[in-house]
Formats: sequence, C-alpha cells, structure tokens
Amino acid sequence: QVQLVESGGGLVQAGGSLRLSCAASGRTFSSYSMGWFRQAPGKEREFVAAINWSGSRTYYAESVKGRFTISRDNAKNTVYLQMNSLKPEDTAVYYCAADMATRVVVAGAEYDYWGQGTQVTVSS
Repeated sequence: QVQLVESGGGLVQAGGSLRLSCAASGRTFSSYSMGWFRQAPGKEREFVAAINWSGSRTYYAESVKGRFTISRDNAKNTVYLQMNSLKPEDTAVYYCAADMATRVVVAGAEYDYWGQGTQVTVSS
C-alpha cells in the first residue's frame, strides 16, 4: 500500500510559478513510477508528467512541455512538479499517482495509487 499526499497548490497570477509536492508513505517509494495528472471543472482527467523509478526518464504532455518539470527525491519519498509560466488554462485539481513499474507510465488507468489532489488556480 502507498498513500500519497499532495501539497503546494494555490492561487497564482498568470506567468507565475508554483511547486507541487507529493509525499508518499511506505518504504518502497523508489520502486514506483510516479505521475502527475490534472482535472479541470467539466473536463476529463488528463496526463501532465511522469517520471520513472530512478528519475532518469521523464515524459510530459505537449501542453506543459518546457514550462513544467517533474522530479523526485527517493530519500525523501517525494515527487515534485515545478510549474513555471503558468496560464489560466492550467487551472485544475492536480493529482499525483504511483505505479509499480520501472518505465515511465503515461496512462492513468495503469496507476495503482492516487492522492487526494491539490487545487491550482491561475488568474488572468
């Protein structure tokens, strides 16, 4: 079992930055591929970014490439999402997820564990 707790969301103006954190319980955090997803009101959940177990491989949605950076600190059981140059269309609830896989996982359906989400609101 893995429990995930996101933090770092909030209200920011367009062009600003936020860093989301996702703290994981359990001793096997380094065995999990991690991902960030988001869901805006009235829209389906969408993939944002993912990172493999070691942090050596990452993958991003086209809409955030060049603006967001996913990273992880296995010693702290934490994965991060640094979000720069935020846009109003980035407004959503952001979720982290964990999957026991060595590769980067993009499909939400493959993830085994999910956090409760943190709200990010970008004002224009």
